[in-house]
Amino acid sequence: MNILIIGGTIFLGRHIIDSAIKRNHNIVLFNRGKHNPELFPELEKIKGDREGDLSELKRRKFDAVIDTCGYVPKVVRKSADYLRDSAGHYTFISSISVYKNAGDLDLDETSETESVKDGITDTMTLENYGALKALCEREVSEVFGNDSSLVRSGLIVGDGDFSDRFTYWVERISRGGKVIVPVSETNNVQFIDVKDLADWVIKMTEEKISGVYNSTGPLETLSLYDLINQCIEFTGSRADFIGIAEEFLLKENVVPYKDLTLWLPADSAGMNNVNISKAKSAGMKIRPLTETLIDTMKYHLSRGKDFKLRTGLSSEREKEIFDKWESVSKSKLVW
Repeated sequence: MNILIIGGTIFLGRHIIDSAIKRNHNIVLFNRGKHNPELFPELEKIKGDREGDLSELKRRKFDAVIDTCGYVPKVVRKSADYLRDSAGHYTFISSISVYKNAGDLDLDETSETESVKDGITDTMTLENYGALKALCEREVSEVFGNDSSLVRSGLIVGDGDFSDRFTYWVERISRGGKVIVPVSETNNVQFIDVKDLADWVIKMTEEKISGVYNSTGPLETLSLYDLINQCIEFTGSRADFIGIAEEFLLKENVVPYKDLTLWLPADSAGMNNVNISKAKSAGMKIRPLTETLIDTMKYHLSRGKDFKLRTGLSSEREKEIFDKWESVSKSKLVW
């Protein structure tokens, strides 16, 4: 296939390109050339800004487009309009953040999505990210209809993951000692290896699998405790895990998904319990967790021994919270 990839040189896009190349597709990149321009020197690159002149794209013919970096509805609409007559299929990378009721468990593709509350649709913020992604999906659907795939991705982890949300647990457990683990009623976690998501995106594009698909993993339910136990086995750590009540952590201003990553309290737990049965039925594959752990640590170690994670509790903050918890609780859960 002749595939145009919008973006493609930061994280997910790089792996999508790798997957496409392995499957012998012809790839053309369209981006501003600002991020990692040295990558993929063998590929044709069209330098441009999707908010500017797209006439070069309109003159070309592509079997499919994969849009990895659409965040603003009017910008996505412009790309879709320009490419409608020159591309047969449009695959758009969206997010499970589109869902309105983050506390609902088993969110599926028919669940209600966010709407813009302040009327601002031309600037992305953390607050309106999900709502704007939902509007971007609508723009793609209006232009391409059944010739579109909307990929609602969960947390993307693995090789090149600079968010460090997944990395935190692997790295922290590898250091041993007392590790704080949140205790809550809904302690499942979800994420998807970037290589699995890339392969899934290429499969959808190749087979023109149309519609909306929640795209995260693992394929079976995984609790944070299950993940921790696998991290213990993987790292050979002798860490002690101190279970601390969710209510206490929140009272101490421990920020979910930032200070203690992957953990979401009850009002947001739906983001870790998304229904992926539709994607599974359509052929989405997920690799063994060990492979993701290997890629994660390999990437982390490549950044140097003194690299400081972007997320997670510092050692000082961790000790402070543990000491406070120990002073108010005579019992503690140890895994």
